[in-house]
Amino acid sequence: MPLCGDTKHENKQRGLFSRQKMERIPSMKDRRVVITGLGVVTPLGCGVEKFWAALCEGKSGIGRITRFDTKGFDSQIAGEIKDFDPQDFIPQKDIKRMDTFIQYAVAASMMAVKDSGFDIYSFDKDRIGVLIGSGIGGMQAIEKHHSILLEKGPRRISPFFIPMSIINMASGTVSMYFGIKGPNSSVVTACATGTHAIGDAFRIIQRGDADAMIAGGTESVITPLAVAGFCSMKALSTRNDDPAHASRPFDLQRDGFIMGEGAGVIIMEEIGFAMKRNARIYVEIKGYGASSDAYHVSAPDPAAYGAVLCMKRALDDSGISPDEIDYINAHGTSTPLNDKVETMAIKKVFGSHALKLIVSSNKSMTGHLLGAAGGVEVVSSCMTIREGVIPPTINLETPDPECDLDYCPNKARRKKVMRVLKNSFGFGGTNASLVLESPDL
Repeated sequence: MPLCGDTKHENKQRGLFSRQKMERIPSMKDRRVVITGLGVVTPLGCGVEKFWAALCEGKSGIGRITRFDTKGFDSQIAGEIKDFDPQDFIPQKDIKRMDTFIQYAVAASMMAVKDSGFDIYSFDKDRIGVLIGSGIGGMQAIEKHHSILLEKGPRRISPFFIPMSIINMASGTVSMYFGIKGPNSSVVTACATGTHAIGDAFRIIQRGDADAMIAGGTESVITPLAVAGFCSMKALSTRNDDPAHASRPFDLQRDGFIMGEGAGVIIMEEIGFAMKRNARIYVEIKGYGASSDAYHVSAPDPAAYGAVLCMKRALDDSGISPDEIDYINAHGTSTPLNDKVETMAIKKVFGSHALKLIVSSNKSMTGHLLGAAGGVEVVSSCMTIREGVIPPTINLETPDPECDLDYCPNKARRKKVMRVLKNSFGFGGTNASLVLESPDL
């Protein structure tokens, strides 16, 4: 039954108006997006300079957990942050009101803004946005306040507990610190969070809803409950006697991932906006792809369909052919299934070119930063293009016959890299890929 007042003529006119309106909107491809600033907090060091130097040297940031007593835990190792002082970035009165994952996001954002040379206060703040995600969020605050509730009762719960624990407060706090009023959102897609956040921010700029975005991922859940949960899933490495060699993506002896923490945040700008202020450009974001395995809560699809679809979508979106990619910054978790499936997916997407590609995993050194991983690894990918150095996959000692690509084992490699594909795959079968290109092309 037609809606009251509808006629064929009115419907025809309404459709014509919609088409005319759409024709006046420029194609999203007309708005190119570049990365102009980088900021990181990682187990290898805080700040891009420390992080990048450690990556290139093949250092491990994995050690015994010091945050709590690990007696009885199957996995007792993690990539903890050791050189972070929140007072370097945040007023003392605010620190106690923030869970650590928010502190990391604020710090990485401040580093990225400074690195970009972007004087945010001189621009239209309605045209600048924030999109920072986290896979789990304020687990520290949740565990702490649950104990307070049980021991001291409900009246002793802090009024800041909810803002400390909800994931969007990373973006919200960053927006408040800079006073920016454009799109403000968050992403929660497990281990793919950081890459999805950057990809979604890329789309926001492309479609004209902002001229610049602060985007990335943050995480800090090296806590008893989180570690116990991952141990229960049998997802973590139990190589407790040799932490530095526990994370070994693509190695035959890999036995699970190692939890890490940190934040990776970038400044993204529409290219004309960046050029008007004479910004230094690290890379151009050329394409973004997303997909779902629709298979299992934690295991990847053994046929690699979702990973293949995700990479193909990113390449199609970029307009770049597979044989033009020089390097893949892999998800590379050091789990038996993920590394095998990612290798299979790369071979399906790239065909014979897969054997010419260099692939490596930052997680061999940082551990798995969960929701922060994609943001940190995009920073690494930007530095690879800028510096012409591919960080190694360390601890790759025993080749796995099912992982038979060039994983840049154990030693960084100098190579001119013009285009990078970055992969992130998360629990729930959620996948994200980005294509980055040198501005020198």
